[in-house]
Amino acid sequence: MGVTPPPTRRSELAAFLRSRRARIRPEDVGLPDGGTRRRTPGLRREELAALAGVGVSWYTWLEQGRDINASPQVLDAIARALRLDDAERGTLYALARTEMPLATEPSDDAVAVELAQLVDAMHPHPAYLIGPMTRILAWNDAASRIFGEAFDQPAESRSLLHWFFVHRPDPQNPLWESTARGTVARFRAEHARHAGEHDYEQLVESLRARSEPFARWWDSRDVLDVQRGTKTIDHPQLGRLFFLHAQTIPTGAPELRLTVYGPGDDATRRALARL
Repeated sequence: MGVTPPPTRRSELAAFLRSRRARIRPEDVGLPDGGTRRRTPGLRREELAALAGVGVSWYTWLEQGRDINASPQVLDAIARALRLDDAERGTLYALARTEMPLATEPSDDAVAVELAQLVDAMHPHPAYLIGPMTRILAWNDAASRIFGEAFDQPAESRSLLHWFFVHRPDPQNPLWESTARGTVARFRAEHARHAGEHDYEQLVESLRARSEPFARWWDSRDVLDVQRGTKTIDHPQLGRLFFLHAQTIPTGAPELRLTVYGPGDDATRRALARL
């Protein structure tokens, strides 16, 4: 008995394109149906190719899983012709192994408003939401009471980078160094998506001029893409607190980061309950 070979990336791409083409009726895109019953549902390949502005032979090869490459401009034209939503467009780029262009307009504002409500609802667990360039966009009362001054800054300087390297640098503290250096490494990963943009380069130059540790760690070019672990805080009123923490990227908002702290022991759990 033969064994069916596993699907390849190109065969998955071909199947995905065929499935998206099959769901579009000619009348959906202003084309006549010809008055005759079609053997297969959806648009014909030549119709889809015409809508996307690509050659019929080239598009046929793409649907057949042949070894051809597509530029971002061509993939976007195909995505528009197929009426793909954001998730489907991302899938198309992933299967084509082509880097998806950054959005020309930020789309995180509406999501940030919804997530701010979620952050508030996490009380008594400290939580906060950061946006581009580590700007602190939202935080709950627990975060304010645990971390205090980090959130009590003017809006223009309310960011993790400003807090660590301008407002409260503490180079002699090993915990500060570990957290601050990790923040720089995560910002390095974000900066790669915005290299050359005025606001990002201005922030880097400002921090380099004001903080020797930032300049040194920035030049090391270390990169991180995750934040999770444990943290111990000696709080002036609540005593020693032990936290588990993690940072996540909300679905559909790649420039936002949601950070949540949970109690790592019973003493911390009891202390948070008193907030």
